[in-house]
Amino acid sequence: MTTKPNITLTQLVTRFATEEACKQYLQVKRWPKGVRCPRCQNEKVYALKARPFHWVCKCKKCGGQNGYRFSILTRTVFENTNYPLRTWFQVIYLMTQSKKGISAMQIHRQIGSGDYRTAWYMCHRIRAAMKNQTFRKLTGVVEVDETFIGGKDKNRHKDKRQHLSGVQGKVAIIGAISRKGNVTAKVIENIAGPVLDSFVRQTVSERVNLVATDEHTGYDTLDRRGVPHQACSHSSGQYVRGEVHTNNIESFWSLVKRGVMGTFHNISKDYLPLYLAEFTFRHNQRKNPDIFGAVVAGC
Repeated sequence: MTTKPNITLTQLVTRFATEEACKQYLQVKRWPKGVRCPRCQNEKVYALKARPFHWVCKCKKCGGQNGYRFSILTRTVFENTNYPLRTWFQVIYLMTQSKKGISAMQIHRQIGSGDYRTAWYMCHRIRAAMKNQTFRKLTGVVEVDETFIGGKDKNRHKDKRQHLSGVQGKVAIIGAISRKGNVTAKVIENIAGPVLDSFVRQTVSERVNLVATDEHTGYDTLDRRGVPHQACSHSSGQYVRGEVHTNNIESFWSLVKRGVMGTFHNISKDYLPLYLAEFTFRHNQRKNPDIFGAVVAGC
């Protein structure tokens, strides 16, 4: 269940009508315990009275007396851009409230950017800010599953068909979800056993109660490592056996694929990790009424 946001788009536009209001909000979200130097994390910084939202750090690491000068935008996704924070905030809001994502073309129309590539660039920067920087290994009952992203070869234009079958030409991704908890996903080169086992080692806690998967033989190493693992045999029509199923992770895959097909239409392998970060962030923050603020804090 998705929690209703604590602010509407109209309220957002009204609240952040000026750049000063945006910068004040960004300062609170970025440094909730007070301004820190982005280079050395020093708390003893000096505000520049002549330049609001600018500071200088004079510690030895930052050059002593001359110091290191920085602004509220330094080392954020908003740095070195010509668009005001008001516009950035609107784009962030639209991306967090669209369950299946919102295309850069739609963002381009909404904000009236002069060039589609500007909206595309902004969206990717925001997706980068959505990456989980404080990941905790999943516990409880965890479902693990792999899938493939990519359209059918027969649906491509004739001059782009590669005459591939099955999963050839598609990108493999793997994910893990904790029941009623968080999800994590990543792009992988293949679905061989060592790759699957490595993913589980990285994402699932040793204190997990159960790891539920399908019957893919790549997960057999979990049993040999002593991981509490059980599988459902989808090939024989078995999808649920008590608490053993992968319905939750498959629902997440369904949402991702509907977003890819219905919203983004075409995603390259190079940028797919950013889109996965967007979908996982929205899922993991689904109960947070201030999901907008969570993105700004990560920018």
